[in-house]
Amino acid sequence: MKEKVMVFGSFVVDLMSRATHLPKPGETVRGNEFNIGPGGKGFNQAVASHKSGADIITVTKIGNDTFGKIALHIANDIGMNSKGFIISEKDSTGSALICVDEITAENQILIVPGACNTIQKEEIDSLDELLDDVSYLLIQYEVNQDANEYIIKKAIEKGAKIILNPAPYQKVNDEFLANVNTITPNETEVKGLTGVEVIDLETARQAKDVLLSKGIKNVVITLGVNGSYIYSDGKDLIIPSYKVTAVDTTGAGDAFNGGLLTSLSEGNNLFDAAKFATAVSALSVQKKGTAISMPTREEIDLFIEKNN
Repeated sequence: MKEKVMVFGSFVVDLMSRATHLPKPGETVRGNEFNIGPGGKGFNQAVASHKSGADIITVTKIGNDTFGKIALHIANDIGMNSKGFIISEKDSTGSALICVDEITAENQILIVPGACNTIQKEEIDSLDELLDDVSYLLIQYEVNQDANEYIIKKAIEKGAKIILNPAPYQKVNDEFLANVNTITPNETEVKGLTGVEVIDLETARQAKDVLLSKGIKNVVITLGVNGSYIYSDGKDLIIPSYKVTAVDTTGAGDAFNGGLLTSLSEGNNLFDAAKFATAVSALSVQKKGTAISMPTREEIDLFIEKNN
């Protein structure tokens, strides 16, 4: 049976350019393409989860402006529940300046959080009933941290398990991390969290032990083209990535987290959920953009059938 899930996080508008190489400090590079589209880690992960089949509520904060209308339009267009969208009359919708290398598909991103960095406790309280019956709450670090701390407290009281995608990395106290059921850092974030540079199974296990010592129960470390390291219930495994031709890796981690959330909501264990998430991520990098690159459930199932 499919369980209800929630993503709490950012919506920003992506201002995306593409060039033959990423600019170095002080360098001006001529771009070849420019696009405006929906993004933000929270919104991207919510779209990935929604399109991959989850019963999902998305909570974010936008401005009453042109960029905010993009969020509402996209949500309506794909049939996503927008009851959790908080609309500010004072703060502008966030934005992300993204440059993608056309040769390597690597990227540089600068985030201006805007409204999603001003979420108030009273605004979360007004959405209290949306937390009813939520089995998993997925959060990131693109909103103000006091809002994260407040909503996970309310979610845990209602019986939800917390999934933390600690991106972009920031230092938080261990008391906060002790509330986390499953954490999903990449190589950069896990080094910040543990001091361990993960390069193989042995170092992944070292990092995992540090995270478990903080009270976290399950660990997923995404390793880019090298797949992901999964630890749950005393067992661990490295799940390889699919070999695909990447066009744009910007939303790969968000696709993975959204897919993971969907599969967990369907009652799958963490290992099977990570395998599903790997397929979602592999499909997303074959298209340009972030939220708009997220695959449908039909595309995911077909991809898994063909590649497994």
